[in-house]
Amino acid sequence: MSRLLRSGSVLAVVAALAIAGPAAAHRGHAGLTVVEIDPVTGGVTVVHRFYAHDVEPALASLAPDAQPSLDDPKAVAALEAHLAARFRLDVDGQRVVLHQTGDDLAGDNVRVELAGEISPAPIHNVRVDVDFFPDVYEDMEMQVNVRVAGVTHTAVFHSGTQAQTLEFAD
Repeated sequence: MSRLLRSGSVLAVVAALAIAGPAAAHRGHAGLTVVEIDPVTGGVTVVHRFYAHDVEPALASLAPDAQPSLDDPKAVAALEAHLAARFRLDVDGQRVVLHQTGDDLAGDNVRVELAGEISPAPIHNVRVDVDFFPDVYEDMEMQVNVRVAGVTHTAVFHSGTQAQTLEFAD
């Protein structure tokens, strides 16, 4: 009898873990943006990364006439337009014009790569403004890492967060 109770208890624990695992694995919606600025060449690269299971449901709102899938070119175009409209980067008061250089939309992760150019010079501050998927996820969190000459500063954004300025020394 005690052996049956023990095996029943073990099964109950295993079942509870099996149910709780997926729920605990993804508690919120998040993305990561990495910005690299080379003050010597003036080169700027930006890489946005998201989980596909965060992006695909957002496509229904971004592209209501398309399939909510990263396989649908209309949905991807709407995603790219959204990312371009909701991300702004200024270096020492000058807006950085970015253009898309690539993407990886296959698998569990979404990666969108951009590039821009500034005049080569020492960089004092970088202003970042980002607000992705505000009408879709109230709990969206974006971490933005900005690297200038080997020094990285981080800004964290939630829905409605104002632009943030990161200071860099010469």
